[in-house]
Amino acid sequence: MTTPHRRHRRLNKIIRIHKEGYSILASVFVFLAILNIVLIYLGVGRTACLVNLTISVLAFCFVLYFFRSPQRVISVSDESLLVAPADGKIVAIEPVEVQEYFGGQRMLQVSIFMSVFSVHANWYPLNGIVKHSRHQDGRHMAAYLPKSSYENERSFVVIEANNGKEIMLSQIAGALARRIVTYAAVGHPAVQNEHLGFIKFGSRVDIFLPLDSTIYVEMGERVSGNQTIIARLQD
Repeated sequence: MTTPHRRHRRLNKIIRIHKEGYSILASVFVFLAILNIVLIYLGVGRTACLVNLTISVLAFCFVLYFFRSPQRVISVSDESLLVAPADGKIVAIEPVEVQEYFGGQRMLQVSIFMSVFSVHANWYPLNGIVKHSRHQDGRHMAAYLPKSSYENERSFVVIEANNGKEIMLSQIAGALARRIVTYAAVGHPAVQNEHLGFIKFGSRVDIFLPLDSTIYVEMGERVSGNQTIIARLQD
């Protein structure tokens, strides 16, 4: 079987700000603006004001960078191919028993760890129908730890591909992540190139696939959301 080209060219390089960042960016901007105005009003000195202004600009730029949302478009003719749902580093490829929805069925788990410098938008990895969507509260330990898949706050989304195979994605909160946003709703279509959700401030995405799936990524490899082909589902 021919290995597919696992990285596709971006068709749109425009980078926008994700809608999940609007309110946070507005709050940060107002807070920093008030802080700088108060310092000027108190007359703390020109040097101190300049230092604070510089730190404020850098802090705002970092939050702005975190909520970037590159407009990536991929065209995959073979619907059995899965595209990476998130940016990050592959930290697990292993068979596991999946209790959620699948009742202990053994599946292949592929995990992507997202640092605070990764794009935190999540994409649908293939076309299909959303069969299951659930949020579960939990801990907020470091997302790169294996236990985070089972103990951290997380959401589950099961997608039935157009070939009838079912996969599951789990968005997992990390030590800094305090909110998982999931747009997937049961019965709604899963459409490639559209966002499945967003995870705020460091996290992880687990993908659970049938055992006979072909994996095209390796441990430690860095992948790009909605660009890197990570696996193929068998017909």
